[in-house]
Amino acid sequence: MPADALTLPCPHCHALNRVPAARLGEHPSCGKCHQPLFMGHPVVLDATSFGAHAGRSDLPLLVDFWAPWCGPCKMMAPAFEEAARTLEPQLRLAKVNTEEVQDLAARFAIRSIPTMVLFRGGREVARQSGAMSAAGIVQWARAHAQA
Repeated sequence: MPADALTLPCPHCHALNRVPAARLGEHPSCGKCHQPLFMGHPVVLDATSFGAHAGRSDLPLLVDFWAPWCGPCKMMAPAFEEAARTLEPQLRLAKVNTEEVQDLAARFAIRSIPTMVLFRGGREVARQSGAMSAAGIVQWARAHAQA
């Protein structure tokens, strides 16, 4: 495998895959389940899959912490979906339902929702609370992913 290969968790089975960086745009598939590694929409994460995507992936991970009862979260959901189509495969976008995965919300001290947190190498590098447009999400994510 080339030295520029990236480790990417599968959004379906969460198995780790090695993909040459130059081939990210070629619609790579998972070596285990054979599903596409990029779907053009956010991955839904739970406490188990979060570790693979935040801590083991070589791609930055942008997580939308949200709840089903939250009006601004519902308003931002289509924008976050649109941003995923724009930002993949340079970033992985994911959603964490704070009602279902309360331990992650507590671990990252999520006090208001929606809150987006950008992770790189398993560490939080940026955070933004409040609903944003798709263009705003893309601009914010690109600016902080490169920092």
